[in-house]
Amino acid sequence: MSEQIPHSFTAQDALVAIMFAESASDENIGTPELLTIERIVNHLPIFANYDADRLRTVSQTVLDLFSEEDGLDALFGLVKDALPEALFETAYALACDVAASDGRLKEGELRMLAEIRYELNIDRLHGAAIERGARARHMVVATDMD
Repeated sequence: MSEQIPHSFTAQDALVAIMFAESASDENIGTPELLTIERIVNHLPIFANYDADRLRTVSQTVLDLFSEEDGLDALFGLVKDALPEALFETAYALACDVAASDGRLKEGELRMLAEIRYELNIDRLHGAAIERGARARHMVVATDMD
């Protein structure tokens, strides 16, 4: 593992890492996804005392891990070590919000969501409810341009 990869995350770092992992899962980190992550970190109470300067460090850690053979396993190890089980569904909800933020889900994003569900042991029905909520929050009203 690279020397730059930290050996531990805070719970907030773990949530940010999950969001960045979801964003990077399709090999294209889009502006809507980055804006969603920034909005979440700036507005959710769980990030009230979070040092936003850590976003760059955590995102680089995720990218570094993605470039390694067992990097995804290492990422989930860091996340599960830092994140209390009570926040597993929160992590999944944040990942779903990031995935839904650009209005379309690509194959890589769907695979990452499935991996997050598996690794964080998210119940199938709870996962479906979280996914539906994310879709509803990111729905765009079609306008008639005639």
